[in-house]
Amino acid sequence: MANIQKRPNGSWRARYRDQDGKEHARHFDRKVDAQRWLDEVATSVVIGQYVDPRSAKKPFKEYAEQWRSSQPHRPSTAKSVEQHLRCYVYPAWEKRALGMIKPGDVQSWVTGLLTTHGLAASTTRTVFNTVNAVFRAAVRDRMIPTNPCSDAKLPSVPRKRVVPLAVEQVRALSAQIPGRYKALVLLGAATGLRPGELFGLQLRHADLLHATVTVEQQIQQTAKHGVYVGPPKTARSHRTVPLPKMAVDALKAHLRDFPVEGAEGWVFTAPQGGPIVYTHFMDHAWRPACVKAGVPKGTGPHALRHHYASLLIKHGESVKTVSERLGHTNAAMTLNIYTHLWPDSEERTRAAVDKAYADSPDEGDAPATEAA
Repeated sequence: MANIQKRPNGSWRARYRDQDGKEHARHFDRKVDAQRWLDEVATSVVIGQYVDPRSAKKPFKEYAEQWRSSQPHRPSTAKSVEQHLRCYVYPAWEKRALGMIKPGDVQSWVTGLLTTHGLAASTTRTVFNTVNAVFRAAVRDRMIPTNPCSDAKLPSVPRKRVVPLAVEQVRALSAQIPGRYKALVLLGAATGLRPGELFGLQLRHADLLHATVTVEQQIQQTAKHGVYVGPPKTARSHRTVPLPKMAVDALKAHLRDFPVEGAEGWVFTAPQGGPIVYTHFMDHAWRPACVKAGVPKGTGPHALRHHYASLLIKHGESVKTVSERLGHTNAAMTLNIYTHLWPDSEERTRAAVDKAYADSPDEGDAPATEAA
């Protein structure tokens, strides 16, 4: 129910009652403006986009905390989201009403992450994505009519070219790392599994008879939750990867020297037993081995994954195949990381055209047409 009344002071009062019976009113200088406002409200109700004006008054932090507590984030993601909000968002908008945060406010805040907080472009984008997710949820919950993050301009992230390890470097690493991790290095180079996926392998995941390894889980580590078993990074990360003979031989030798008890036993374990702790592995095994093998400083276990991708590309595998083997979300992600590794197509383009015309008659020898 809605109506418009003229006030004693000459203004026009437009009012309506929402579905809960709560009355909402606004005053306008012109009757046509009051009617337009009521028409907009009626339209939003009809198309299912009505937003109760009271909802937009909820403080940003109050809604963001409700949103955060309801998300099915894995522990590592939950920790990052909490840190983003606490360190970079709440200081700016803790008590601001959701509906009072405008696109200009978001743009100024993004710029401040770079200039005031000194965050890198990639980190700025990650923090922005958290805030964007909060506002998207607020729109979906009919707390606000539009997302103020929609048209924000974000800093560009310089693309880093992946420089894969050479075969000789991988061999040197496997020779210098403690014996219990030699097969881990070779398996990473031969399958492209992420470090956490390698750590999460149990005997039941390795099928040496059919030369495959299945990725169903990974080992993760956070300060709050310690070391725990979690699902693979994405839905596409669930996969079965073929094992080359080199990897099968390395696994057989490893299982002979470091026997695993039962199908649920960890293929690779820490020296004291149990699953590998990433920080301990890096400090006591990986980094010392890199120094001895002459591998560039700062090289992490993820380099084995890049090495695997480079071998597939070098030997002519398609983008689709490389993406599936790596467990990427889509082929576009694979191209974004490794496009510079695919061989240049200029010579193949020339050769394709030359081959097509190789057996064709020369232009001067072409038979004359009947019309000619």
